[in-house]
Amino acid sequence: MPAKIDKETCTGCESCVSECPTEAISMNSDIAVVDEEACVDCGACVDACPVEAISME
Repeated sequence: MPAKIDKETCTGCESCVSECPTEAISMNSDIAVVDEEACVDCGACVDACPVEAISME
């Protein structure tokens, strides 16, 4: 399953964007958004998020 962003918790720091090896994460209105087609479920973004706003379900 692709990474899920908790929009209430995301601070828009962009830490996850640079960590994603497939460039599946972008920013939209200062909130991270995951392209589910491009996400390879690696979990790099989960480890990169300082506020724990990303999960792998």
